[in-house]
Amino acid sequence: MIMKNSIIILFIILTFGCKNETAKVEPEAIQIEGLTLNNNEKWIANKETHIGMKRIDSILKNDSSSSGKILGEALSKQTSYIIKSCDMEGEAHDQLHVVLIPILEEITDIKDVENALELKKKVTTLKRLTATYFQYFKI
Repeated sequence: MIMKNSIIILFIILTFGCKNETAKVEPEAIQIEGLTLNNNEKWIANKETHIGMKRIDSILKNDSSSSGKILGEALSKQTSYIIKSCDMEGEAHDQLHVVLIPILEEITDIKDVENALELKKKVTTLKRLTATYFQYFKI
């Protein structure tokens, strides 16, 4: 009986007591003035815009560079792709600009950052802006 209770207690501790250190927390989206949903639904983005934003998200999640210039150039390549490929129109296009302009500004700032702490702050903000895009847009 004691052995059975010990096993049950050990199971409970291992199941509920251990924290998963590998769990990743997704960045919290930023509320941007003027950015709205389309009747409580996500806006439809063109395929290329969505691909470019997924690439930006991937670059940010996998970045190990301590150089703002290198990171900024990689991110700028994707924003150039998005801008060049955008064929969106109407309100969806206007809403895209509401979120894309702060993203472009943050990337421009990142290119000039030399301080590691400042770079980390800028990257965090950019991750949150990217999360905002995905909260408001889909393909």
